[in-house]
Amino acid sequence: MSSSSSQENSAAPTRRAYATGRQYEIRRGDALAVVTELAAGLRSFSRGGTLLTETYADDQIPPGGAGITLAPWANRVEDGAWQLDGKKQQLDITEVARNNASHGLLRNSSYALVDESQHSVTLEATIFPQHGYPFLLRHRVQYQLGEDLGLLVRQTLASDAAEPAPFVLGAHPYLRLGDAPVEDLVLTVAADTRLVADKRFIPRSAAPVQGDTDFRAGLEIAALTVDVALTDLHFEAGKARHTLAARDGSQVSLWQDESCRYVHVFVSDRYPGRTRAVAVEPMTGPANAFNSGDGLRWLPPGGSFSIEWGIDYSPSVEG
Repeated sequence: MSSSSSQENSAAPTRRAYATGRQYEIRRGDALAVVTELAAGLRSFSRGGTLLTETYADDQIPPGGAGITLAPWANRVEDGAWQLDGKKQQLDITEVARNNASHGLLRNSSYALVDESQHSVTLEATIFPQHGYPFLLRHRVQYQLGEDLGLLVRQTLASDAAEPAPFVLGAHPYLRLGDAPVEDLVLTVAADTRLVADKRFIPRSAAPVQGDTDFRAGLEIAALTVDVALTDLHFEAGKARHTLAARDGSQVSLWQDESCRYVHVFVSDRYPGRTRAVAVEPMTGPANAFNSGDGLRWLPPGGSFSIEWGIDYSPSVEG
């Protein structure tokens, strides 16, 4: 190689590599959202530099599924098996420890850019026919910052299949309030019913919320660890709202529209660098819906279905 070629090579700009692929930033006022090519995930959402969702390093994939979108099912399918027209379908096992198929088929997929502007970005990925899911679908995800500086997310599943396809849509965001101690935060979720799951996190029955699953009046995170699906949500003006609040009066809220009749609450003590992390996951159906039928929908050939959810922020009165 000639010396001039070496000089040209060394002068070439270094491309920054991210484990989650291309990063899309949308901004409006003091609001900033970062969306990833991988899984059309929400890597971060902040207002005025205050992080409102958990994030992660450039060289990490989303820990605990942080911020990823979920299609064509959310949560788990028991043993990865279900019946279609009387024939067993066998999905690949992706949660080996519990022998489940977990979090859909696009968790490790790249989404292509459909549209991008200062306030909005839209990504799309194809679900190809595969083991245990013989359908051709498209999952489109739009992130948009509104005039009120809240984040709106619209997920749309569209069918290119010849037969009706079963599905559950969902997302896996973790909420936070900047550097406020997580243990001191109070989580409120207006839901009357919990799904009682076994050790593999497969629901077996339903019961009224109680104790550390009754968030209706708010529960302090403190030493709480919980992993539960809730339903019979309280909707007002078409939205169910779940709030994480600090002692100074600041709060971050996740809302979901009436197409999402379930929410999964996961308080983890295993999120890297955090004593606790709080996932609030909007879903159209719970774990194992492909077998139980709870919340399961069927997308007709050529049809589409959309859900909407979002995140809002209210600073403290002093702030």
